[in-house]
Amino acid sequence: MSQATLRTDRIELVPLSDEHLEHEVELDADPEVMRYLTGRARTREEVEVLHRGRLAAAERVAGLGFWAGFVDGQFVGWWILEPPTRDDQGPVEGQAELGYRLLRRYWRQGLASEGARELLRHGFEDLRLTRVFAETMAVNTASRATMAAIGMRYVRTFHADWEEPLPGSELGEVEYAITREQWLAA
Repeated sequence: MSQATLRTDRIELVPLSDEHLEHEVELDADPEVMRYLTGRARTREEVEVLHRGRLAAAERVAGLGFWAGFVDGQFVGWWILEPPTRDDQGPVEGQAELGYRLLRRYWRQGLASEGARELLRHGFEDLRLTRVFAETMAVNTASRATMAAIGMRYVRTFHADWEEPLPGSELGEVEYAITREQWLAA
């Protein structure tokens, strides 16, 4: 199964491709968007390297990857459903990590939740995943609210070893998750 184009009432989620690079550069150039990720804007060169990795994510497990999101033809951000990459995240089989990043002008419009709900649907219905999880800094209340709004539950707080810790990193990272059974029951 190749990565599908997905749709919600407002968002068209298109598999990420080279034609989306300029949108990724714009997104990662906003230090406020990157506040809980790097604490600073990324350079074009950094985004180009990450773009190649984002494209490769779609090759690891059929149906998973990154999606560029568009509302009325305008890029709003990207969403991801990819296999776990760290040992502490559990087995790859049947699991995926959910993520999202939106341009600041599209914040607080319910788009992160709307796109994330569609990725949960895709993961559980189309791909028959058993568990989807998401992670963020404990201090990232907006992202945590999105995770809770889509039915994910707090699992744990953990402390990662960062070369250059961001403000708030002393409070740790949090993991939220939802199983297929929980999603079906909701």
